[in-house]
Amino acid sequence: MTTVAVLAEPPRPGLVLSSLVETSPLSETEAAELYEAMLKDAALAVSRSGGELLVNYRADDDLPDEYVEDLSAEDELREIVADAVGDLDDVRFEPQVGSTFSARAGNTVTHLLREEEVSSAAVVTPTVPQLGRPHIDTAAMKLRSSQVVVGPSTEGRVFYAGFTEPIDFTDAYETPEIQTLAERADDADLSFEYLQMLPVVETGADLATLVPILRSRVEVERLVPKHTTTLVFEWGLSVEEVDGVLELVRD
Repeated sequence: MTTVAVLAEPPRPGLVLSSLVETSPLSETEAAELYEAMLKDAALAVSRSGGELLVNYRADDDLPDEYVEDLSAEDELREIVADAVGDLDDVRFEPQVGSTFSARAGNTVTHLLREEEVSSAAVVTPTVPQLGRPHIDTAAMKLRSSQVVVGPSTEGRVFYAGFTEPIDFTDAYETPEIQTLAERADDADLSFEYLQMLPVVETGADLATLVPILRSRVEVERLVPKHTTTLVFEWGLSVEEVDGVLELVRD
């Protein structure tokens, strides 16, 4: 069984997806709602897989003062994940440790592999709404024969990174993430394997990539991430050609 850590922040306006707000028609509040929906879809995918779901959250004392609220980050995320998966008995919640994403991911993976002696540990971004149970289970299968398994996304990013042995995580998520992680695996003489590519949603261009995929899947009655897809249709998001350029628009 792979322990899959979803590195999450409380979905508060201004705290999450700031680049998406700057490059899309979405407001800060809507971006936070989208982050929450994608987090629900990611948590649901992991909970339905053969892996163990660990929500690795950014705690209140690690947040800028303006984003600290009466409801703690942990309690907020517990409510969100419970709304997605129901019973939380099999879901772990632990605070992130580290000042950067690389440090937080590295501390989590290294602790799980060395201190808890799990067979494999993975880090997932919550901004990959198309992540499904088959992706998690395929990664677990690949981790039986490869020591590092990575799920690539657009622009050199990754949505999943799984390990049976730790690497040097110092700046391991330096862009382009996929290349840096491969170099660190090679430096440690670890075998390396890939998952299929999936889009992450962090910018307007990312959302413009995702929206037609979701709309097409609804059109032909295929499975979709229900929470994210619901918002796309509620907000009337679509992609149209404007002056010869494809742009994200809303009704």
